[in-house]
Amino acid sequence: MTRINLFRTATLRSTPATLDSVAWDKINGGKTNFDKNTSTLVFAALLIVCSLAVGCSGEKPKPESSTNQPAMTQPTQPIATSPATAPATPALQAAAKPIHKKVVRKVPVTVTYADKTSGISFQYPRNYALKTGDAADELVSPDPVPMDFVQPGGVALAAVAVPESAYPKSDLAAAFFDVSVNKALTAEQCGEFSVSQANPAAPVDPAAQPAAQPSKLPSKLMIGDMELQSAESLASQGTREEASKYYHVFENGACYEFALKVATTSIETEGGKHVDREEVFHRLEKILATAKINPAVVPEVTASAPATPNAPETPAQ
Repeated sequence: MTRINLFRTATLRSTPATLDSVAWDKINGGKTNFDKNTSTLVFAALLIVCSLAVGCSGEKPKPESSTNQPAMTQPTQPIATSPATAPATPALQAAAKPIHKKVVRKVPVTVTYADKTSGISFQYPRNYALKTGDAADELVSPDPVPMDFVQPGGVALAAVAVPESAYPKSDLAAAFFDVSVNKALTAEQCGEFSVSQANPAAPVDPAAQPAAQPSKLPSKLMIGDMELQSAESLASQGTREEASKYYHVFENGACYEFALKVATTSIETEGGKHVDREEVFHRLEKILATAKINPAVVPEVTASAPATPNAPETPAQ
């Protein structure tokens, strides 16, 4: 800045002299002095321009102190959090939720009956009615031929009845499958049937005609490992007619009887029809095909130990 002022002062001071000299040259008509003064002015102008350029370049901005500079903040690293404490985003929460699928469990069409005491087991349709014990005996006993053993002593174990809705508006009175056991028979007696003892070829007194007549002679039937003796009969009682099929097998020291019975009535209902008896037997035979006789479980009888007599006391010595 000092140099600029000096040049400016020198220039200003030299200007009047230059002007006076120029004017004097014009007056005197001298050209040489004018040229000299012009070159002097150009040289002075160049010095002024150079001084201005040097002065501007010398005025460099002073670097600001570090105290005036704003503090530089280091970028903070995100603090790593454990998976347990990290907040879950809605998308992650939705993904973490287990998708519960509705499991459709199909109900079995058939139900299994099993009795460990007798060893009997079989399968029957779920919509059929199962009766056991006294209820089974009540279903079987009203029939003309409740059981087809050659000797009394049979006991009904279980019975499965076909629902009436299976044959609506028909003359079907009853249709059921039942199982009985007779422990008083031998293996030879088990192969015989009471109804089949009648001889259909012999003349029969109508007054003494039995309620049931054999329709077929005994035959054999294999179901799994069981060889069954079979017989059929047809019985009438009033307006009721009952066709039966009996099957005997000797297992576990007793005679088992499987019976298939289809009863119809002659009473016709409005819009009713006669039921196909063989088709009903076919349904009951499906139950018979699943029958099994496992080793019977004998119930355990715990006998109490006899009381031991008290030992005679010895007199104290």
